[in-house]
Amino acid sequence: MTSRQKVTFASDKATLTGNLFLPGGDGPAPGIVVAGTWTSVKEQMADRYAERLADRGFAALSFDFTGYGESEGAPRDFESPEQKVRDIHNAVTFLETHEAVDGDRLGALGVCAAAMYMSANAVDDPRITSMSLVAPWLHDPEICRGAYGGAEGVAQRIEAAEAARAKYEASGEVEYVPVVSGTDPRAAMPMEVDFYLNPDRGGIPQWPNRFAVMAWPGWLTFDSISLAPRLTQPVLLIHSEDAAIPDGARRFHDGLAGPKNFVWTTGSQFDFYDQEPNVTTAADAAAAHFTGTLG
Repeated sequence: MTSRQKVTFASDKATLTGNLFLPGGDGPAPGIVVAGTWTSVKEQMADRYAERLADRGFAALSFDFTGYGESEGAPRDFESPEQKVRDIHNAVTFLETHEAVDGDRLGALGVCAAAMYMSANAVDDPRITSMSLVAPWLHDPEICRGAYGGAEGVAQRIEAAEAARAKYEASGEVEYVPVVSGTDPRAAMPMEVDFYLNPDRGGIPQWPNRFAVMAWPGWLTFDSISLAPRLTQPVLLIHSEDAAIPDGARRFHDGLAGPKNFVWTTGSQFDFYDQEPNVTTAADAAAAHFTGTLG
């Protein structure tokens, strides 16, 4: 029977909190570090996938990044790709040394934006020997221009971020906008998204629905597509034409240097977070991939 342990581990200057899901049975299990979408907390989708992997025989760690959820760190709810990559590296270190985990068999599963962060860690972390990317949001500056209103839209967000950064450095006050809103045009995602707004789905108390405006430059300039040629680990992508930026996923897949596979299915981006059959389809495919590549 799958069990869950609340765990903590150090990352830079913050103590992070996570959930370690362990499979039944004897002996150490292969370990998988799991993370979810930008701005998310572990309860929204990472826990779900970690538990599914544990049900399938893996030790899976989900956790809150620095400044999010139950983890320490400031500023709060600040989307920093650089910090998140370091957090993943430290999560791998924790998983590698846990007595219930076979530290020689480690993989990573990233949902949506975590696909970028997992990839960025894996290019310099040989301990990660296999990856599964679920509904991966994989962008570069070109894709961001297409998603955020062209060069003008990107420039406007970076200008607002620079003003917010100056305000923070002068006063310590963080300027926030909603992550998701159908009424506030300043929102990071200015649209109605049921997953994030529905309390029966992802609109949970642990997630405050706020985005630090000064985080825009790190997000908009992150180039995940360029990481692909540096990845030699086996990589599985699970995606849909109706999910987020499938062309980015195709470009990333085409550039991968190592063994690679694509599972194309159906459903929207948000279906992969908590809806069936998408979650089971993705979890089954990821588990089969890890079984075949982690030994």
